[in-house]
Amino acid sequence: MLDTTKVAPAIPATPPARRAIGFNTMIAICVGTVVVQGVMASGLLGFGIGGLSFLAAMLVAALLAVCNAISFSELSLMYPQAGTLATYTQKAIGHFPAIVSVFAGYVVVAVFAIPAEFLLVDALLQALFPDTLPTHLVPLLILAAIAVFNILGTDVFARLQNVFTFSMIGALLLVGVTALIQSPAPNVARDAAGIDWGLGGIFDGSFIGLVALAMWMFVGCEFVCPMISDIRQPEKRIPRAMFLSLGIIFVLFLLFCLGGGRYLSAETLTTSPLPYLDLVDGVFGKTGLIIATVMGMTATCSTVNTVLAAVPRMLSGMADNGQVFSIMGKMHPRYNTPWVGILFLTVVVVITFLMVNPQQIIALVIAAATSWLMAYIVAHIDVIVLRRRHPEHRRPYRTPFYPLPQMVGIFGMAYVVFHASPSPEMTATIYTLLGVVLGIVSLIALVWVKFKMKKGLFEADLSD
Repeated sequence: MLDTTKVAPAIPATPPARRAIGFNTMIAICVGTVVVQGVMASGLLGFGIGGLSFLAAMLVAALLAVCNAISFSELSLMYPQAGTLATYTQKAIGHFPAIVSVFAGYVVVAVFAIPAEFLLVDALLQALFPDTLPTHLVPLLILAAIAVFNILGTDVFARLQNVFTFSMIGALLLVGVTALIQSPAPNVARDAAGIDWGLGGIFDGSFIGLVALAMWMFVGCEFVCPMISDIRQPEKRIPRAMFLSLGIIFVLFLLFCLGGGRYLSAETLTTSPLPYLDLVDGVFGKTGLIIATVMGMTATCSTVNTVLAAVPRMLSGMADNGQVFSIMGKMHPRYNTPWVGILFLTVVVVITFLMVNPQQIIALVIAAATSWLMAYIVAHIDVIVLRRRHPEHRRPYRTPFYPLPQMVGIFGMAYVVFHASPSPEMTATIYTLLGVVLGIVSLIALVWVKFKMKKGLFEADLSD
């Protein structure tokens, strides 16, 4: 809901030429960050496990994601800066949790999630063109090209993001809708066995156990917030873009999962490393390989493009706040992009991609992504604290039914964090890695705040 009682401008005037991001690109950012190859696989996995009850888990996860979007809408428009969560948190509960939440929730996730996506790109290319392309080559070329395009400016980023994301949406819709309206061949229908099409899991409440798996299909739309200085009419468009994107994502995966249930067996959905490739092959045959390529490659490219645009801007904002080395705030003199941050993130991703093997990186991604959910908890806490500490601060967007969305978000994210492990065999590894990630980031943040910034760990920035 919009607050029209305060009219003082909160967002600094920016030259019109920089306002390069329109509403379509905002949707492309939100959807493109969320829909990745790993999420396509986890969506089909969840449907293979739970059948129709997984759709109920998806709905609960989508509602939790709406709560997250509500908090980020209020915070981003209160403090419209590139630092995003770091800025909100330093205002609410101090620099230490601000640094920890951004590094553990976004930087570390990017460092491991992008290589994981690139491993899936390699697997996809090897499945489509066996023994033709050398491993690692195509992902590294993609990463280098996207890094250069991001340095060249927001307008280049926006054009790329629109192409990547809307191509991916079109491919997903084509597969899902065709799988639903086209009758599978008798042998395909016979093989597509084991899916639970009943409502028992919904009525007895057992679908709640699948919410943690479904949650991964709806996290990331807040990546539009670091782009706020390049967005036209952010007060209206940021909330609308996040909410509309979550609706689009829900419909996309609803059709995609239902289509998968018609063409693939529960065994294939739960054991195949690339179940979406099996689905496309079942629906279109070998002629559908081009669709699979478009779907997988554009999903990865849209995510990498968004991450290389958003995370360096977070680091740039943190540099302005004194929370990281000042060089991270260095902007390109011509294109006004955080080129040092883009190069830094690109190099770290390359090192991770070349050094970590696939068996290690999957557990690392899950552990890092779990810390991402903890960053959402911090955002909800920020809203509550700032409502008490700065009740008169201008809020172009105010949380409806405050503080219910924040309380639901906190308890919902805590539930997902404690159920993040996809299998009992991985539980100890994932939570050990999560502890290591949080421990290292916390130690670095503690030293930085105490000895570099010379501030109290939980000393809030009380300035408006």
